Amino acid sequence: MNSTNQTSMAYFIIKGITDVPELQVPIFLLVLLIYLITFSGNMTIFLLICVDRHLHTPMYFFLGNLSMVDLSSSTITLHKVLLIFITGDKTVSFSACMIQMYIFASLIVHELFILAAMSYDRYVAICRPLSYHLTMNHRTCVLSVSSCWTLGFLFVSPLVGILSSFSCYTSIEVNHFLCDIVPLLNITCSDTSILDILFFIEGLFLFTIAPFLFTFTPYIFIIVAILKIHTSHGRRKAFYTCSSHLTVVVLLYTLLISQYLVPSSSTNFDSKKLYALFNMAAVPLLNPLIYSFKNKDVKAALQRRFRQKL
Repeated sequence: MNSTNQTSMAYFIIKGITDVPELQVPIFLLVLLIYLITFSGNMTIFLLICVDRHLHTPMYFFLGNLSMVDLSSSTITLHKVLLIFITGDKTVSFSACMIQMYIFASLIVHELFILAAMSYDRYVAICRPLSYHLTMNHRTCVLSVSSCWTLGFLFVSPLVGILSSFSCYTSIEVNHFLCDIVPLLNITCSDTSILDILFFIEGLFLFTIAPFLFTFTPYIFIIVAILKIHTSHGRRKAFYTCSSHLTVVVLLYTLLISQYLVPSSSTNFDSKKLYALFNMAAVPLLNPLIYSFKNKDVKAALQRRFRQKL
């Protein structure tokens, strides 16, 4: 398995979630069930927002994009997990590994910035309701989402570009269930000093602090505005509007920090794999439930679709 002097890398071997034989079938069934529910839930939300004119608002425009991100990220990561269980083939080509890592990392960055855009949308809706439709017009929403996609694919490109140029690896086995930057850094014997600095700067500032500030700063003004509401019913309604978004944001940031920014010495890598699995399986599953299916507008849209079918 050792290949410390390789000049090129043809393939990697993905270790997977667990090596315990008794857990293979239960984990496969659990991952398959989660993926099917995630796929159907996010696809339902995305299509419903596209076809129902009552949901053609800025908030649901961002939710539709978030559903597509969750759908894409769960597919790009969990499909290999399912294929390993079905075929037993744990190999992945070097180019396919780099492509998976690039798309997955870009989708994470996009999700962080789309959540920041949703925070600004809630800020305008609560703090500046009279100018909401003027501020959050169609052009603004399209530019915001386009910027999120561009930032995601742009920021990740240097990291993946440098990593793909490495040719020296101590092992071809990746201790993960997908190609990710941290487990690949653990097995490379190339000089990673530049990549380590770039990963720290982008990971801490561009991928964490910047979207974190853009996401939570509007909520300072939102909380102040909510506290000024005189009626308890109005305060509850405003808090309910923001609670779903805050729940997803706090959960996502907690998982990402545990997965990428916590030093390896303070937690073993198997724990980080569990954080990653929860992030890639449970978060895309929870988003439709937290954001949409509890929402009265989405429920009304579903009822209209069912009545039309009947």
